[in-house]
Amino acid sequence: MSAQTNAAGGTHAGAGGAVSAGVAAGSGLGFDPIARAREQWVEQGWGPAADGMAAITSLMRAHQIVLARVEATLRPLGVTFARYEVLMLLWFSRRGSLPMKVIGSRLQVHPTSVTNAVDRLEDAGLVTRSTHPEDRRAMLVALTPTGRELAERATKALNAEVFEQPDLGPTDVRSLVDVLTRLRRDAGDF
Repeated sequence: MSAQTNAAGGTHAGAGGAVSAGVAAGSGLGFDPIARAREQWVEQGWGPAADGMAAITSLMRAHQIVLARVEATLRPLGVTFARYEVLMLLWFSRRGSLPMKVIGSRLQVHPTSVTNAVDRLEDAGLVTRSTHPEDRRAMLVALTPTGRELAERATKALNAEVFEQPDLGPTDVRSLVDVLTRLRRDAGDF
């Protein structure tokens, strides 16, 4: 089952017909498409990979579900989650500013992604960009008062609408964080 992107930007299963990420919440399928795909993996003789496929596909679908909730919360504020992360990184910094290279490193994203996010934030008057006073080759990004206010409003909204209501009980949340932390550590994230 190879994942393919559909016109709506979601993914759907290839061979086997099981739909994974492209299914909208409340679609009324009447069955779990990932569980069905796992069964098909076993039927095809790919049993040793079946649980891993189900875990990875479930994780990818969960990412889409959570990201949709986060983006729906941030959309009225005119900011994406990627831009929110930049704002919050600057908000938590001692001076309210950081070099672009540090932003990319801490957010673990490609420099082009940082540049795009900072461009949009700068266009909106939420950050400023200037030459670093100690390294003329580096760019320093600073949070504006408007950016600080938006970061605070966005955090308040995310806390109330998403983070305080993750649709999992406290024990499951802690277990999920533990499992994902191990996965990230084993991948060399930290």
